[in-house]
Amino acid sequence: MAWRIAGSYFETCSCDVVCPCTASLSFGATHDRCMVTLVFNVHSGDVEGVDVGGLTVAAVADTPKVMTDGNWRLGVFIDAAATNEQAEKLGAVFSGALGGPMEALGPLIGENLGVRRAEIEVREEGLSHAVRIGDEVDFEIEDIVPFGVESGQPVRLTGVFHPAGSELTVAHATRSSIDAFGVSYAARAAFSNSQFSWAA
Repeated sequence: MAWRIAGSYFETCSCDVVCPCTASLSFGATHDRCMVTLVFNVHSGDVEGVDVGGLTVAAVADTPKVMTDGNWRLGVFIDAAATNEQAEKLGAVFSGALGGPMEALGPLIGENLGVRRAEIEVREEGLSHAVRIGDEVDFEIEDIVPFGVESGQPVRLTGVFHPAGSELTVAHATRSSIDAFGVSYAARAAFSNSQFSWAA
């Protein structure tokens, strides 16, 4: 059965300024490994007849310097507000089992660090995006408005290969405390997408 989800997305990683992996997964990260937290705030959606709107899914990953080398370590948080049925459907979408963008990333994952239910709080105000996941994840990012841009519009990358869409807004971390699934790092680089949309 077909499914669709739409909402907002933001992430932060351990790279400096702009993550090279966003230009291409075949480029090496700034440091020896790339550690990243990806947050999908689902505003509306239906998965095999189950409404999943108003829920959030987040993934924490630890990857080699060059992401296309594979052997990613990945853990997933599913909103504690989800019913068991909603959590099952979201898990199927975000594992790639039902197709869609995450299916393409599946072969790169070498170690599944588990799926946990957790309270997830998301705040999005203008250029600012923040998430708190239990006591393990707490960060805030801010979209970057380039010097001299009088319109106040943040800088964007277009034509990228990314599960959240081909256009991302460049951001940077303003606060960071991340220690989940055995992955701990100081967030620096960040991206957001106010209108991610998937369907399969």
